[in-house]
Amino acid sequence: MRRGLHPADGRREDGGFAVPVDGGAPERAVLVGLISGEDERGSLEELARLTETAGAVVAGVVVQRRHQPHPATFVGRGKLDDLRARVREAGADLVIFDEELSPAQQRNVERELAVKVLDRTALVLDIFAQRARTREGRLQVELAQLTYLLPRLAGRGVLLSRLGGGIGTRGPGETKLEVDRRRIRSRITGLQRAIGALRRHRQLQRRARHEAALPVVALIGYTNAGKSSLLNCLTTAQVMTADQLFATLDPTVRRAWLPNHRPVLLVDTVGFIQKLPHDLVAAFRATLEEVVEADLLVHIIDGSHPRWAEHVAAVEDVLVELGAATTPRINAINKIDRISAEKLRDIEAEIPDGVPISVLKGVGLLNLLRRISQRLPDPARRVRLVIPYAEGGVLSQVYAQGRVLKRDDRDDAMVVDVEVPAPALERLRPYMQEVEYG
Repeated sequence: MRRGLHPADGRREDGGFAVPVDGGAPERAVLVGLISGEDERGSLEELARLTETAGAVVAGVVVQRRHQPHPATFVGRGKLDDLRARVREAGADLVIFDEELSPAQQRNVERELAVKVLDRTALVLDIFAQRARTREGRLQVELAQLTYLLPRLAGRGVLLSRLGGGIGTRGPGETKLEVDRRRIRSRITGLQRAIGALRRHRQLQRRARHEAALPVVALIGYTNAGKSSLLNCLTTAQVMTADQLFATLDPTVRRAWLPNHRPVLLVDTVGFIQKLPHDLVAAFRATLEEVVEADLLVHIIDGSHPRWAEHVAAVEDVLVELGAATTPRINAINKIDRISAEKLRDIEAEIPDGVPISVLKGVGLLNLLRRISQRLPDPARRVRLVIPYAEGGVLSQVYAQGRVLKRDDRDDAMVVDVEVPAPALERLRPYMQEVEYG
C-alpha cells in the first residue's frame, strides 16, 4: 500500500495520524485524478500528503485514464457515478481533485455529489492559511484565497453552508466569502496596497544589504527537501523543521560565514511543489522576490525521493515563472545518508555539478560552502576617487560599471565615493585617494 493511504482508521504508514479539525473527527476525503499516457500516480501520492497535512484522512482514491478533463465535470459521467458510490461507501464528506477545477466544474460536481468539493489549488491555499504566522504571510494568503474564490462565489452552497467546516474554509473566514463581489474586490485592492507597502519595505532591506556589500544566497527547492534544516546547520537560526509539506512559509534571513571568511546572507524560502497555484505565486511575489534578487541560488534536492527528477523540473518551472532561471545556481544533493552509493552515482550522472550533502549527518557542508565561495561574484569595493575635470570620462566609466554614492565638486577636481566591482579597481587606482573598506 502506498504511503498515506489507510482508509480505515486514518493512520499513516510513518506512524502519524491525521489532525482533527476544530477539535472533532478529521474530515474524510476521496481523492480524484486523471492519468494520461504517462504514470502520474506520483502527483496523487503528493495530493495524499497534502490532504494529510491539511488535517484530513484519505478515505479513497478514484483514478480515470483520460487525456483531457471533461469540460463539465472533469471526469466522465460513468466515473462520476463511481465517484458518488465511493463517497457513500467511504463515508466521505470531502472530495479533492488533483487539478484546478473551473468554477463551472466545481459547481456541477458539488451538485452531483452533495459534498464539499475542492481542487489542488484550494487545498494548498488552505495549508498556507494554517501555516502563515507573520502579518505579511497572512495578507498574501488572504489575497491568493480571495483571488481564487472570487469567480467561484456563485453556487457555493455546499461549501459555505458549513460554518467552520474545516478544509477550504480557513483563512479569510465565512463572513468575507459571503459578501458581495464589490466588497471582495475592494478587499483585494486593499490587500494589494498593503502587500505593495511591504514589498517596498523589503526593497529597502535589500538595498541596505547591497550597500553593506553582503551577497545574498537563497536556499530554494521542493517542499520538505531540507532547506530549513540546512539554514539551521549553517547559522544560528532556529527555524521550525518537520517531516511535512510546507513546514516553512515565511522567509528567514540569517548571516553565515564562508571558509574564506566572507560573510553572506542566507535566505530560507517557501518550498515549491508540482502544479504550484498561479494565484499563490502572484500573491507571494513580494516574498519570492528574495529569490529573484539573490546573487546565488542553492537548489536543495532530496536525493532520497523516488521522484526527485520531477521535483527538480517543478522547481525549474517556478524559477522560469519568477524570471530567475538565469540566476547563478548550485545544486546540492541532500539526504545522501538515506540512499545507496549506486543511486548517488546515478543522480550525479544526471546532475554532474551536484554537491552531495547530508544535513542530518553534517556531511559535505564544507564542500558546499566552498562551492558557494567559488560561485559568488567578487565583492564590490568602495573607494574614494579624485578625478580632474579634464578626465571626466573616468566618471562616466564609473557610472557604467558601478555606483556613485557621494559626489563633491571642488575647484580643481571631482571627489566621489563609489562602489565598483573588484576587477575595475586596477584601472581606477591612479585616482584613488583612500580605500574606505572592501
